[in-house]
Amino acid sequence: MAATRERPIAIYYEHPDWFKPLFAELDRRGTPYVKENPGDHRFDPTDAPRYSLVFNRMSPSAWLRGYGHAIFYTLQYLAHLRERGIRVVNGYDAFVTETSKAYQLALLERLGLPYPKARVINHPSQAAAAAEGLRFPVVVKPNIGGSGAGIRRFDRPETLAAAAKDGGIELGIDSTALVQEFIPAEDGKITRVEVLGGCYLYAINVYSPGDSFNLCPADACQTTDGAELERKACAIDAPKNGLRVEGYTPPTQQIMDVEQIMRAAGIEVGGIEYIVDSRDGRLYYYDVNALSNFVADAPRVIGFDPFARLVDYLEQEAA
Repeated sequence: MAATRERPIAIYYEHPDWFKPLFAELDRRGTPYVKENPGDHRFDPTDAPRYSLVFNRMSPSAWLRGYGHAIFYTLQYLAHLRERGIRVVNGYDAFVTETSKAYQLALLERLGLPYPKARVINHPSQAAAAAEGLRFPVVVKPNIGGSGAGIRRFDRPETLAAAAKDGGIELGIDSTALVQEFIPAEDGKITRVEVLGGCYLYAINVYSPGDSFNLCPADACQTTDGAELERKACAIDAPKNGLRVEGYTPPTQQIMDVEQIMRAAGIEVGGIEYIVDSRDGRLYYYDVNALSNFVADAPRVIGFDPFARLVDYLEQEAA
């Protein structure tokens, strides 16, 4: 059954700006939908919501905006929807992958795909020992991250050991983190490949002016030639981080790898980031995103509006 007033599409989200283009496209078409805010959400285990489809847009970085409690709650809600037979785009399995960098590496290991070497810790005191045998620099990444939050780089074992002693290491809201080799990016860029329905949609190169770990494409508001993207296409709270973007078509092998990762993760709408090591030219997959924001001012950057295609997909799945 397609979306109707009685059975609308539900958009489950908390970020105030990222999804305005999605809502605008739904409004333009007159597609029935409702907004669900995880921060004040509740459910009855005996209830089966009358939605044609739920689109999960909950962000792991919600703890930066005061919604950390809702991240763990969302897992329970998605499990409930699965048990009640409600169609969810980016459901329980996808969100488990989104909220665990440790699990993302286990997934890449199972698939035989390259990723930066890492160890998983559950207390800052373990960081120095975990880094033994890794090539420095290393980074410490909270297991539940988002927008580069909490990531810190260490160039020498001594500085890592000192930070572990003086409280300079942040593990995040689940007290779990990665100690991982830092990969210096060839040409100062990473590549982000987006999928829709698990299939390749587009890719971009994102250039950072330094060692910024927030490479959110919705926050990148400048093209590689220096032109400013339409500001209203960027999130209001987007940092002025100097990120530059360009449309890009990856080699066929990388597209196939990304689609394989997404199938294994149960992610229908999302993005994979990979990086090429400037030291030896090796490629590494390093981030799996179920909450992947489309690049700002997409028609200018990649030549089409991905939100229109996203709503096509949601309407098709709701039917």
